Amino acid sequence: MKAIAILASKEFCDGIRNRWFLGAAGALMIFALGLTFVGSAPSGSVGVDRLAVTTVSLTSLAVFLLPLMALLLSYDALVGEIERGTMSLLLTYPVARWQVVVGKFIGQTFGLGAATITGFGVAGLFLLWLAPDSANWHGYLLLVGSSVWLGAVFVAIGLVISGLPQQRGAAAALAFIVWLVFVVMYDMALLGGLVADQAAIIGPSVFNFLLLFNPADAFRMFNLAGVEDIRAAAGLLGADMAGGLALSGALMSLFLWTTLPLGLAVFIFHRKSL
Repeated sequence: MKAIAILASKEFCDGIRNRWFLGAAGALMIFALGLTFVGSAPSGSVGVDRLAVTTVSLTSLAVFLLPLMALLLSYDALVGEIERGTMSLLLTYPVARWQVVVGKFIGQTFGLGAATITGFGVAGLFLLWLAPDSANWHGYLLLVGSSVWLGAVFVAIGLVISGLPQQRGAAAALAFIVWLVFVVMYDMALLGGLVADQAAIIGPSVFNFLLLFNPADAFRMFNLAGVEDIRAAAGLLGADMAGGLALSGALMSLFLWTTLPLGLAVFIFHRKSL
């Protein structure tokens, strides 16, 4: 456990010094503040709680930005050290390969979590001023916690990516493709299939089930399923995401998307020749 803690601490410090990651973290804070002030402006005219509208907007922001931040942080965690020759030196110490992967996962998740909590926390302080009497603060807290979890999912996926190629450039290209597939292309393909099917096979329950195969969609479902006002503020997007089944399915999907890629990353790195 001591080895894992040391590795996690190093990864945390390296992560918060990464200029690309810091830029993305700054963008997260700026966009969160912008959505807090601008995104909730129409709420009064439509009779929807301001905090609920802002939570829906921040959910969409998290879906696009947090996977990118996580992949920027983790795509070269293994292959980068192999290229620089520091991994061979590290493994001369009494540390197992699985401890290297788990230590990097924990450290990077903590670094990403700190950036997420800071960005959404600053936005939350302004929301406390704008909507102090809202009954949906638990939904906002769920958003912050699940955003950290979404980051952990894509850190684990990034470690899988980092263990596959022999060069950092290939890992970077693969990370971008993975981000594009999960955040953009999967939903486009699903919506295209829904339109082509004309509800003959893909009904609301089948559609929700297919969403669970994408961690970004499972995250969105989790944040829309549990709080009625937030689901109402999402309009058609949240209309069918209700009840304990959607909530439990989203939680199970996020759990599997965290543990399975992390286990796969350990397996790949254990078999990788340096």
